[in-house]
Amino acid sequence: MASWCRWRSTRSAWRTRWKRRGCANGPHRRPPPSGHAVNLKPRRHEEPEINVVSLIDVVLLLVVFFILSSRFSDEGRLRVHLPHASAVPGEKVSGEPLVVSVTQQGGYLVNGHELINSSPETLRAALLKEAGTNRGIRVTMRADARATHQSVITAMDVLGRLGFSEVNIATVKEEAAGKP
Repeated sequence: MASWCRWRSTRSAWRTRWKRRGCANGPHRRPPPSGHAVNLKPRRHEEPEINVVSLIDVVLLLVVFFILSSRFSDEGRLRVHLPHASAVPGEKVSGEPLVVSVTQQGGYLVNGHELINSSPETLRAALLKEAGTNRGIRVTMRADARATHQSVITAMDVLGRLGFSEVNIATVKEEAAGKP
């Protein structure tokens, strides 16, 4: 029969040492678990902890960042009053400009010719016919004051897509605005 070794732990101040007790020069292994009592004492387990202090710091920094970098939208509460033009710049004499007029109903006129409908495709075709291949020509937008904003933006979008770079908006001097 082989002699079995017992291992015993002794605690020193800074480390744990294991010593062999009762071992002859035989094999150094533990006996099989059959016939021995099972240790049912609960072991001391430390509960894992999450350090939430650093998490809270990061969350608060993100909140401050988003508050400072967001735009505050007051569009619903503010009434917009568009300014009047008191001075109109002089016309350049470098040829006749292409005149696009927007009516109160949202219709378009190109150089005084009324278009069949107010679709962007019709406006595009009329602009191509009037301007030809010259995209450097000046374009003057004349929009009725009661025309919808969308009609004016649609005309400007069509002009931009066609490559017209010099687009002016015609205004009336403030003194002449009150006179019929």
